[in-house]
Amino acid sequence: MAPKDIDRRTILKSCGVLAMSVAAVGQPGRAEAQVQVAPQLGPPSIATRLTVNGQEVAFDLDARTTLLDVLREHLDLTGTKKGCDQGQCGACTVHVNGRRVNSCLTLAAMHDGDTVTTIEGLASPSRLHPLQRAFIERDGFQCGYCTPGQIMAAAAMLEEARRGAPSHATADLTAVLSLTDAEISERMSGNICRCAA
Repeated sequence: MAPKDIDRRTILKSCGVLAMSVAAVGQPGRAEAQVQVAPQLGPPSIATRLTVNGQEVAFDLDARTTLLDVLREHLDLTGTKKGCDQGQCGACTVHVNGRRVNSCLTLAAMHDGDTVTTIEGLASPSRLHPLQRAFIERDGFQCGYCTPGQIMAAAAMLEEARRGAPSHATADLTAVLSLTDAEISERMSGNICRCAA
């Protein structure tokens, strides 16, 4: 193997096997057993089933794969964006079982059996969601990168308001919930414009 063909992962795997062999030296009866046990190559995988935009899908995934990466890399649903990758911008907002979730902060395996809705599943091209129509009519796209996350968060906000779910800005928990400026600001606070257009 030429030096240019050796990468960090190969070196680390080799060091792991070497460390096991060195640890086995001086332990009669154990050396042979330890050398024969090969380390697991690659990360552990886990079987995961999801219903995404009405279609059931199943994967055998690296247990560390985020829901965002499953949507973008495995299902080619690129409407859900990778913005900050820290849960601060909201560009990756999707609905899981009807609740908004930052898909960059949750592992796909945590949602085995759950229903996920992305911007692609919110409506159809011929019949847009009212929020999608409003963004078009009011020219609310800006650069468009964060728009899918904003629309998904706003759709969740409308559903929460319909159910009467309070937020931190709700002043009276016994009154009928109305979407005041303070309520909207609080409920959309996790979604920001990244380009500031």
